[in-house]
Amino acid sequence: MRVLGIETSCDETGVAVYDTARPGSAGLRAHAVYSQIALHAEYGGVVPELASRDHVRKLLPLIRQTLAEAGLGLDEIDGVAYTAGPGLAGALLVGAGVARSLAWALQVPALGVHHMEGHLLAPLMEDDPPQAPFVALLVSGGHTQLVAVEAIGRYRLLGETLDDAAGEAFDKTAKVMGLPYPGGPQLAALAESGHPGRYRFSRPMTDRPGLDFSFSGLKTQVLLAWRNSDQSDATRADIARGFEDAVVDTLAIKCERALDAAGSNTLVVAGGVGANKRLRARLHEIAAKRGGRACFPRPSLCTDNGAMIAFAGALRLQAGQHEAAAIKVMPRWDMATLPPLAAAGDWGLGNRES
Repeated sequence: MRVLGIETSCDETGVAVYDTARPGSAGLRAHAVYSQIALHAEYGGVVPELASRDHVRKLLPLIRQTLAEAGLGLDEIDGVAYTAGPGLAGALLVGAGVARSLAWALQVPALGVHHMEGHLLAPLMEDDPPQAPFVALLVSGGHTQLVAVEAIGRYRLLGETLDDAAGEAFDKTAKVMGLPYPGGPQLAALAESGHPGRYRFSRPMTDRPGLDFSFSGLKTQVLLAWRNSDQSDATRADIARGFEDAVVDTLAIKCERALDAAGSNTLVVAGGVGANKRLRARLHEIAAKRGGRACFPRPSLCTDNGAMIAFAGALRLQAGQHEAAAIKVMPRWDMATLPPLAAAGDWGLGNRES
């Protein structure tokens, strides 16, 4: 089954084609992402109306480009998947409208995909994918969650952030220290040259039981440290390193607890913060000590992209799930309400046959 995936939940326009007849990573026939970073930079954050308008301008050309790279015509597409939520309402409606229109014209099924399920399943596109059950750490945009995954569509929330998510904390902390938007990736790069231990910040909520997160206090600690420093380039790098170490340690501690709580040794990590090199190394080390493994998508699939939507949609469409033709989006959408795949207990995550 060849599925066209469309992602327009926020400030990236993503399109991809996933082919279930091909094994592992070969199933991703083509994918492309257009980022709106330059558009929103002067405002210091995403402007929803501008994001929606830019999706309108970029989506159809990106679909044509992706199909050309995949060597496919529109008439060779067997289904269309699109992000139905959570996300910005206007941006979601652009993708949903185009996806539903294409599906109607081609007379193929279309399916709205949960954005966070797309992230959660992204590592399963790689060769030698993990098998359920496992624990997933989702660190994307405004989300930081630990989820016990029993099967596709069978998710149990173990813990989540009570305020700022890890990615938001990276971006806001970078802004405090004068780094341009989006600051998170730049802060992580700056931390590479910082001296570990010069600034040590708390590891929030690790001194008590539980699997929830809180990063707003950590952001305040960095603000105070920056204001009381000489604000030199060297100090900025040292504070960035101290902040990154605190976030990585916090996520690692909670992940280990979650693995214990779920009785699992397999950890799946997805979302933009999942591209952080220090976090990857730490979680690989934790999983290896337990005799398990930590699984990540390739860095290009950590941020929002159409590939994860095409893949998640393909799994559900292939299992016979479908929806009415109405254009419907859900800016707020609890992943726990998703239906499981048909015969989920017997359906292997590595089964890619069409």
